[in-house]
Amino acid sequence: MAEEEKRGSFSGKLGCVMAAAASAVGLGNLWRFPYLTSHYGGGMFVLVYIILAVTFGFSLMVAEIALGRRTGKSCVSAFGNLCKKYKIIGYFVAIIPALIVPYYCVIGGWVTKWFAESTIGNLDTLANDGGAYWWNYITGGEGGFLDPSIWFIIFAGLVILCVAIGVDKGIEKLSKILMPTLLVMIIGITIYEMTLPNIWDGIVYYLSPDVSKLSAGTFLGAISQIFYSMSLAMGIMITYGSYMKKDTNIESSARNISIIDTVVAILAGLMIVPAAFAISPDLAGTKGMGLMFVSLPQVFAGMPGGMGNIIAPIFYLLVIFAALTFAVSLLETVVSVFIDGAAVKRKVSVVISSIILLVLGFVTVFGFANPEIFSPLDQGAGWLGIFDSITNNFMMPIAAIVTCLFIGYVVKVSFIDEEIAINGEFKSKKLFDFMIKYVCPVFLASILIVSICGLFGVTIYAA
Repeated sequence: MAEEEKRGSFSGKLGCVMAAAASAVGLGNLWRFPYLTSHYGGGMFVLVYIILAVTFGFSLMVAEIALGRRTGKSCVSAFGNLCKKYKIIGYFVAIIPALIVPYYCVIGGWVTKWFAESTIGNLDTLANDGGAYWWNYITGGEGGFLDPSIWFIIFAGLVILCVAIGVDKGIEKLSKILMPTLLVMIIGITIYEMTLPNIWDGIVYYLSPDVSKLSAGTFLGAISQIFYSMSLAMGIMITYGSYMKKDTNIESSARNISIIDTVVAILAGLMIVPAAFAISPDLAGTKGMGLMFVSLPQVFAGMPGGMGNIIAPIFYLLVIFAALTFAVSLLETVVSVFIDGAAVKRKVSVVISSIILLVLGFVTVFGFANPEIFSPLDQGAGWLGIFDSITNNFMMPIAAIVTCLFIGYVVKVSFIDEEIAINGEFKSKKLFDFMIKYVCPVFLASILIVSICGLFGVTIYAA
């Protein structure tokens, strides 16, 4: 089978931008960004994040997209074709989405469950006892593991179906529908929340810069969020770049993707943090997934006039959209690796990738049965915590560091510059070259050092 028959392509710039932006916009925007914003000083964190997104994040995105388009391959073959002894970099990067997509689909199953429960009028159940229902549910205390397994299968099935349909018919068309819908839903909910009592206090809490909160932790938190939020160091942008046509401008596409992702993250924070603060200042600082599954049901339940029963299903449907597009991009990356690395047909690759997803997904679901076994690593979050910690805190920084070094000092930045210049002048060439060769590796090495120190309980900066 010819290469063109095995690989799909985006129909044009809009399809590529929307698909890549949909990949970048996921759970990281809707719960991780709001939490980190409140944790690292509100408006000050937002400002730092924006600056790093348009420099650090933009540069990494340009590098990965250009690498993918110039080679026309997924991450494994992209590195291997350029230099055989560096093919191991591609295999290392390929492992990351293979580990993330199973537990991500488990979380997607929880979101789907919350959508169903809030739709049938069980919002009070989700909000009761300080949100204890969520932890009882995922650990089998609410009827065992059959229900979490079913919702995981439902969400994973949707992801597999989208990938099986193909790049242009599945991923691109899905993204063109879901991305605008997601933005409209975020804006609509935010507008409604402007009518809530004390909401303006929450807005000040979210946006007001506090210089005293600026620290090394603010920068490191923003950089780690850019990784997760912009789908970097996972092989996703390399894969999507390989589907990009030569007449699509890489620089403008990467800039548009970065802008869309940043705007959605800021709007998501404006939607979540002020509303949580308006109900209770303590809710605004709730950590991680608890903000979505524990705190927000309480926010919705506390809305006047029973409006929470209307807003909650809409919100969780929005989260399903965001989670679905990111999960699809993760699985598509795994599929492309088998196509390029193992030279198998797309259908076979989809089957193999789906089996990996389902097996590791069920390991994650049932791993909550005895979370105390894994508590030394992840504070009781089972295999989900292990997969998340390994990929986000260690593998992704390593992958990004070696990618920057590979481009900056092995194939040279001119290799990427030439690919971008195909569509006209590379306006950000000087910034890109400087960031990839010097700034990005230093920032990434800092993240890795902090993560390694944290594994041994050593804190080297003030939060």
